[in-house]
Amino acid sequence: LLLLLGGSGSPGTTPPPRAPWAEEQGAVPEGEPWGRVRYEAVKKHLGALSKQYWQYLACKVWQEGCEEEEKQQEEREASAVPGWGFPLVGQDYLEILSAWYCSFGRCCETGDCRIINNITGLEADLSGQLHGQHLAKAVVVRAVRGFLQSPRPRKALVLSFHGWSGTGKNFVARMVASHLYRDGMRSDCVRVFVSLLHFPHHNYVDSYKAQLQRQISETLQRCRQALLIFDEAEKLHSNLLDAIKPFMAQHGSKGQADQQRSIFIFLSNLGGNTINEVALDFWRAGRAREEISLELLEQRLRLELQEAAENGYAHSQLLRENLIDFLVPFLPLEYHHVKLCARDAFLARGLPYTEATLDQVAQMMVFVPKEEKLFSAQGCKSVPQRINYFLP
Repeated sequence: LLLLLGGSGSPGTTPPPRAPWAEEQGAVPEGEPWGRVRYEAVKKHLGALSKQYWQYLACKVWQEGCEEEEKQQEEREASAVPGWGFPLVGQDYLEILSAWYCSFGRCCETGDCRIINNITGLEADLSGQLHGQHLAKAVVVRAVRGFLQSPRPRKALVLSFHGWSGTGKNFVARMVASHLYRDGMRSDCVRVFVSLLHFPHHNYVDSYKAQLQRQISETLQRCRQALLIFDEAEKLHSNLLDAIKPFMAQHGSKGQADQQRSIFIFLSNLGGNTINEVALDFWRAGRAREEISLELLEQRLRLELQEAAENGYAHSQLLRENLIDFLVPFLPLEYHHVKLCARDAFLARGLPYTEATLDQVAQMMVFVPKEEKLFSAQGCKSVPQRINYFLP
């Protein structure tokens, strides 16, 4: 099939022989490898193999013939007699082909053609680059994979990240975006809201509410699978939360559930002290932090968040209304975790380092509590800036 498409290969390589139909259809204009000439040529050859496959490919790549494809699909569903359907492998290949074409540019008006959903890559990068967070790694991968594999999710996936600043909440949110979308955080399907940046004045909360509803609606209309990230979620005004909740609740109809697969991630410092107390208790008892279970932390975390909701923290009301699917705890980082962050920072900038240098970076951080000096007060947040101190 790729030979039929007549790709010219990578720059600097000898072009492969042109397909027989190239001469029949005439030269293809420069910069238009997928123009009308090639469209007709591929249609002629693929159409001879299978009209139904051709209609599927044309609808996916060129958005032509979609009406006919939808009409035939409705007729097949209405018929009681089982009809011919796509073999699974063949359909997967066509999906791969359309995704390959879309990788070179926009092929549709929505952002859906830039979705990659690379869960394997997400799991690998979390294992290699997220330090000291065994619970976050497991919960995020399982939650996202299960949600995306669900044929008809009844509601949006809502994750709530909790922990001290610098423990990796923003890092994981960005990593999720980079593995679900080809353009990562720059994707049209990803929106980030920072409470104090985007909604700084409570006097204008009504204006913010209308603006927020409009922006979320536009993103969901543009993308069947959208990712919405709310940083400093504990500072969200309760009226703003009222604007968000309808988008996270159960879908009103089956058709809406089929079309929408949105993910909400809330980043919050709430619960950080409770998480740290559990980690400190395990350390004092001589137990490894990897023995901390999600069940234990979630139970303690829920109690603190419910108390926060009673004290007016709007974000915690999501838990009381059962809109949060997973509470994701981020543990405080220890000395050796900070060294790993410093190593990653040196590698990211292509700079040499030694174990002594990593120790020097870690020793520049502040560790608490005062007696044990076990946990980094800033996590790894300022590590990339600290390595500037060691540059010549």
